[in-house]
Amino acid sequence: MNFHDGEKIAGVLEKMGYVRADTPEEADVVLLNTCCVRENAENRLYGHLGNLKPLKINNPELIIGVGGCMTQLPTVRATIEADYPYIDLLFGAFNIHQIPELIMKIRETGSRILDVPGEGEMEEDLPVKRESPFQAWVTVIYGCNNFCTYCIVPYVRGREKSRRPEKILMEIRELAAAGVKEVTLLGQNVNSYGLDFPVEERTDFADLLAAVNTVDGIARIRFQTSHPKDLSDKLIRQMAEAEKVCEHLHLPLQAGSDKILKLMNRKYTRDDYLRLVDKLRSRIPEIALTTDLIVGFPGEEEADFQDTLDMVKKVGFDAAFTFAYSPRVGTQAAKLTNQVPEAEKMDRLYRLIEVVNQQAKAANRRLEGTVQTILVEGPSPKKKEIYAGRTRGNKLVLFAPPAGAAGLTGKELNVRIRKGLTYTLQGEVVE
Repeated sequence: MNFHDGEKIAGVLEKMGYVRADTPEEADVVLLNTCCVRENAENRLYGHLGNLKPLKINNPELIIGVGGCMTQLPTVRATIEADYPYIDLLFGAFNIHQIPELIMKIRETGSRILDVPGEGEMEEDLPVKRESPFQAWVTVIYGCNNFCTYCIVPYVRGREKSRRPEKILMEIRELAAAGVKEVTLLGQNVNSYGLDFPVEERTDFADLLAAVNTVDGIARIRFQTSHPKDLSDKLIRQMAEAEKVCEHLHLPLQAGSDKILKLMNRKYTRDDYLRLVDKLRSRIPEIALTTDLIVGFPGEEEADFQDTLDMVKKVGFDAAFTFAYSPRVGTQAAKLTNQVPEAEKMDRLYRLIEVVNQQAKAANRRLEGTVQTILVEGPSPKKKEIYAGRTRGNKLVLFAPPAGAAGLTGKELNVRIRKGLTYTLQGEVVE
């Protein structure tokens, strides 16, 4: 979500006539887009702001702003206002469209603008500066109604509000006409899509997937993120039947202990999750499953952590984003008294990562010898002679392009997987 917000911010600035500077030193405007999910992101923000102070001293006309969901937090706004007087602008998740007038007002008056509006209507039809000419993010639902006890998102992103399906389809058709091959449908919980529509106008996420699947020119459809409690049989059936929907699902587990899941207010049990996995693999045998996992949640004991390790082994995730719990001010979990010591959290995190990596490597090894269709993303950042692409299961494949091949980026190729590593696959193009 934040990455796509960044594309919107860039699009708004470009429409104003700005072009991207190569370095902050060359910039007339520096805007930082933030995420407040993790506490360490807040700490990094303050570090970045400190690094920008010399630029403001050397160029008093420079406008420095901070946006994103972190600025929706009163504590962050108060800290920036008091401790970073050279920050000119704060804006939030709901007023990206106001950036032009806010910048103009600062230019005209020299005053700071630090008021961030609370929850409001999301402005549609903002210009978007896409990072890729053939892949695109498309928001389908804003906000979140789940209130997991560790999560600040519902407080800063507001309640769920689905975009109208006709608006979404219009955007995707325009993207296809511009050459986009792959779209990723975005939301804090895409499975809740349409539940806020009047009953007589009800379109759920499975219906939306079916509609997007009919758009000419789009070859691949992805989506994130899905909440397990809302993953319906209808959606699983549509994922299996819609040929453009990729065989990959990111399904955050968060914990393998029923006790911890209840404390997190996740509204499902480990058995519920395992039943979903069985249904998915029954309908889509080749599906790649990835997840999010948190260790060290308040009240987590060694037995609870062992339940999480057990779930990782039972499911056999293709990959996982792993985190040590960090309390976020304003959430229910931050008020709990039985916090896990930091050293214990980190010990569990390292042990979890070891098991996750073992499972990921095993999953990748199973693909050795198979032929996979990849969408080529371009030369590898580290080795320009090596290209990178992704399978429909969202696995990164590194390969050497055929001699004389040109214009591969954005095209689909068949590659034979020669080696499965923990994080990547190595392959060769099948002529």
